[in-house]
Amino acid sequence: MTAQTTAPRPALARWPILVAASVCLLSFAVFWAAQRAAGVSMIDLMVYRAEGETVRAGQDLYAMRATEANLPTTYPPFAALLFTPLTLLGVPEMRTLATAGNLLLLVALVRLSLRLVGRESATAVLLTAAVAVWCEPVWTTLRYGQINLLLAAAVLWDLTRRDGHRWAGAGIGLAAAVKLTPALFGVFLLITGVVRARGAVRPSRNPWLRQAGTAAAVFLAATVTAAAALPYDSHRYWTRMIFEAGRVGHAEDTANQSLRGVLARLLHTGDPGPWWAVAAALAACTGLAVAVAAELRGERAGAVVACAVTALLVSPVSWSHHWVWCVPVVLFLAARVGAGGALATAAVFCSYALWWVPHGPGRLELDQNPGQMALSALYPLTALAALLTLWRTNRSA
Repeated sequence: MTAQTTAPRPALARWPILVAASVCLLSFAVFWAAQRAAGVSMIDLMVYRAEGETVRAGQDLYAMRATEANLPTTYPPFAALLFTPLTLLGVPEMRTLATAGNLLLLVALVRLSLRLVGRESATAVLLTAAVAVWCEPVWTTLRYGQINLLLAAAVLWDLTRRDGHRWAGAGIGLAAAVKLTPALFGVFLLITGVVRARGAVRPSRNPWLRQAGTAAAVFLAATVTAAAALPYDSHRYWTRMIFEAGRVGHAEDTANQSLRGVLARLLHTGDPGPWWAVAAALAACTGLAVAVAAELRGERAGAVVACAVTALLVSPVSWSHHWVWCVPVVLFLAARVGAGGALATAAVFCSYALWWVPHGPGRLELDQNPGQMALSALYPLTALAALLTLWRTNRSA
């Protein structure tokens, strides 16, 4: 007898995707309802809109203050140019579109993260997004109407392209023109390209240098465009405002999950001074070395994770919502280290534990005890653990 093979039924083949889509839509709907019930302010989105209005009115961008919190402009001038279309929308419509857009960007970020670790599938994307929307960095990003998901997706779009893609690097360049922190990915690509070129026995293709060059060119083009449109604001930003980290907020704020924030709370001071400079320099050198080593041995996912957490550690201010990079970090650990490390890391970002400590008006963070300091340093500690894991992997490879 000859065994007969039957093709899988189309309906059965689609069933997992339909279930995953239903779960994702339900999770997003509950999330949206929860945010409305919590009365989220989307305060940063209102600042973005005010920046756009200031540009259109031809007023001083860095003298602007917006919302009841009296918040200033902190991004480069190019970002303000991009925010001008927000002024064409009513506030309710703007908030609705921003929420819907961020949810779609979360799906894109999850897809790119799974592609990065070689586990991309429609079912995995939808189920992961359904869970990821509830982690603290994502919740807070949508609560404030922030642009973190857009910037992370732009960077990952670059770093998951095939070698030689003509636009690879453009996403990093644009992201850095909007917010400086992603520029570290361009530095990572440049160092990798230089190391590869020096170690090559004979000249060969060097996609890292090409991608770094594209990122630099796009960044410069965006910055020059902003300078042409906003010469006074551009001069002020690049000669003065870029050095005033205090404009963003107090260094010791619990929400500041950078090394500077950790040291400010540890030393009970709003200005950790040279201690932060030394710590940031050491972290930058170590993180970039780990990222370059991972990249050169063919582990792009590890390199991206190392570079991302390094950028968050060394930035003067890394608010908790900047840590949407926890999505690729957790997925990387799940794919390379195992379920235990991934679940432990996911628990950190889904616990909201950094908010269990005294915080708010009155600079309460300056009087934290050791236990409270540990809770308010969970994200940097997790990042350092990830770097240590990658360093050990590089040594054993």
